Formats: sequence, C-alpha cells, structure tokens
Amino acid sequence: MSVIKPANLVDEIEPPAGEPTRTSRGEAEAAVRTLIGWIGDDPDREGVAGTPARVVRAFEEYFSGYGHDPVAVLERTFEETEGYDEMVVLRDIRFASHCEHHIAPIVGKVHVAYLPRKRIVGISKLARIVDVFARRLQIQERLTAQIADTIEQVLEPRGVAVVIEAEHHCMTTRGVHRPGTLMVTSRMLGGFRSDPKTRREFLTMIGNPTTRQIG
Repeated sequence: MSVIKPANLVDEIEPPAGEPTRTSRGEAEAAVRTLIGWIGDDPDREGVAGTPARVVRAFEEYFSGYGHDPVAVLERTFEETEGYDEMVVLRDIRFASHCEHHIAPIVGKVHVAYLPRKRIVGISKLARIVDVFARRLQIQERLTAQIADTIEQVLEPRGVAVVIEAEHHCMTTRGVHRPGTLMVTSRMLGGFRSDPKTRREFLTMIGNPTTRQIG
C-alpha cells in the first residue's frame, strides 16, 4: 500500500528529481544538539534545552539570501533621470555575513557606485542586493564580485565600483587572534576601471579604506 505524504508539511515534501534532499528542521535541530554535547555541555540542561531551535531560527535569518533572486531585486528601475549621468554613490552599507570556511561572522561596510547610462535604481535596492549576497556562506572576494557583476548585468551602466571593508572573526576571535584587522577588496568595471580620474573621485568620496574604522 502506498503512503500519501501530507503536502502541507514542508519537511515531508520530496524535492524535484535531480535536486539534493533538503535537510529537515528536525534534523538541523538534532545536529545542533549533537554539537552541544560534543563541546562538553549537557544538551538537556535548562539553559540550552531550547538552543537547537533558536540556532535554527537564527540560521534562517543569517542565510536568508539563498531564498532571494538578486537580479529580481534590481529589476525595477527608473528611466526619468532628467539626463543625470554623474556618479551615484551609496557608502557605508553595513552588512554581516559568514565565512564559508568556519561559519564565523564577517562584519563590515560596502561602498557601491555606478555611472548611469539610461536607468537608475532606488538606493534601497542597492542595500538590498548587498544583503541578498551577504546572507549566504561567503568569501569576501566573491561577495565583492557578485555585487558588482549583478549591478552591471541589470542596470547596464557605464561603470560600476564596489569596495568592501570587513573584519573576519575567523582570524580575529580564533586562529591568529588579530582583532581590529580589516580586509579590503574592490571591483572596478567600465569607466571606473578605464578612467583613473573617475576611480580616484569614487575613492575620495568613500574616504581612504585603509584608515577607516569598522564599528
């Protein structure tokens, strides 16, 4: 006799053929419980008995970027710019991500600029595109490239610039223990890559990344 699985239970729905089976919430909570025991604590202790469920809920927020299409975030653009074609800069976009090697926090700021060709986008969408990519397991170099490449793909501007300054907890709170150390990455496309004057103007607007403080 075949068993009919209830369609209203997400954890019980089988993924389409060819796609990996998604871990259920119960399995995720059990994994956290196992780790609590592995580090030497009692997973049944009152203070941590609810921790597995809390960690899973936190992970849903930390890694919510997997559930969003970055291209769709930028698709609503505006063409009524009154001929504005100068640099658009959004600086000091705070973000929190997690490194894919240790799942340790990466905390910092993103500076984004583009040179409009025909279309502009609401500034909240620029901040949103940062969140979509940051809320995934990341390395800073890839995060920088993803933000810049997506803006270039959707807006088709004359140039895009992205600079990220961030502190990596995988080296500030563990390993070599170097608090206060910042990693700076950049991606320059179009006019920002080919025109040194344009690039210098952008870097002047965001300040010298090597002397700026995170926090």
